[in-house]
Amino acid sequence: MTAAWRLLALLAFAAVGQAHAAEPIVFDARVVGDDNRIRFIADMSAAVAPTVFTLADPYRIVVDLPEVDFALPDGAGMVGRGFVSAFRFGLISSGKSRIVIDVSQPIAIDKAFVTEANDAQPFRLVIDAVPTTRAAFDAATEAYRRQQKAAAASSAEREFNRQGNGDKPLVVLDPGHGGIDAGARGVNGAVEKDVVLSFSEILAREIDKRGRYRVLRTRDRDEFIGLRERVDIAREAGADLMVSIHANSFRGRNVRGAIIYTASEEASGAMAEELAASENRSDILAGVDVEPEERDEVTDILLDLTRRETRNYGVVLARTLVERMGQSVEMFKIPHQQAGFKVLEAPDVPSALIELGYLTNATDEKLLTSPEWQEKAAASIADAIESFFAARKAGLGIR
Repeated sequence: MTAAWRLLALLAFAAVGQAHAAEPIVFDARVVGDDNRIRFIADMSAAVAPTVFTLADPYRIVVDLPEVDFALPDGAGMVGRGFVSAFRFGLISSGKSRIVIDVSQPIAIDKAFVTEANDAQPFRLVIDAVPTTRAAFDAATEAYRRQQKAAAASSAEREFNRQGNGDKPLVVLDPGHGGIDAGARGVNGAVEKDVVLSFSEILAREIDKRGRYRVLRTRDRDEFIGLRERVDIAREAGADLMVSIHANSFRGRNVRGAIIYTASEEASGAMAEELAASENRSDILAGVDVEPEERDEVTDILLDLTRRETRNYGVVLARTLVERMGQSVEMFKIPHQQAGFKVLEAPDVPSALIELGYLTNATDEKLLTSPEWQEKAAASIADAIESFFAARKAGLGIR
């Protein structure tokens, strides 16, 4: 009789489908132990080579793997043990998956290894961690950071495929979250990263079929893209416009409607400030090592006028979106708001962030997952983009 773990692996294989059969499957994961020592265990269909490191503020164990398919049971990672509070998992970039384990204190990685499969158990990734001092934790983290900087310095720069007619304006669509970062979750199970990816595909087709613009998406699959990288993609591709697409959440389930956000150091209110802070934590939640950005005072002064004009164009875009979307979809009572979203920081690319609606509202969640609503909303946004470029060409609406 075959081992029970083989049955689990076969069920996981069926769950992810044959399209990704080449990747190893992680079909179970758990944490055991107590406040003195914890062990993280992941059951897999094949052996992989892990890279394990730690990050602070908040404390995290980050496990990088070659690309795998995650077919874990519902709720996996939501309950911790000992000094582990939770863990999450997903694709972090093309060819690389990641597990992030949240811990409540400084820890040291005691062991990290993969065991071979036998009749009693599958391939297993095992990570042992024990408490340590903050000084020892910081030293281990800094050693990894130096190693990564050295590797980055020798890597090739990103190359962009700028297909299409260069005479046409380039619109960058930025589906929020992705991979390890799921974003908001709906009252009936919709997941933000999936909703906005699906919507961005529909919107890209709607813009493209009009024949006046080129379209580039920051992601076209379920993978994580860092906030700074999203901005870099738009800038390095020479974008004329960037539209970041999200779906909202709130504690109260009666709150609904679409909101358009533009960049500002001063938030419109407490709700906008809270949302921006939440969105800006995406990198941290995904286990990205977020270091303070180096500032050049002279460069900042030179960019200031460009930044102001760009933000003014962003406001024009937001007003146009409110007008056009308001004709076909439900808008929030204050439909245009401002806050310090990192993804809107490009000093030379007009941009706006669209919260399509609230997944925490059952009515909005149903609409956001409706193909008919998506087509209607996409047409409204495409209309707004056309109106924006027409106004920009005519030099209208800029203060």
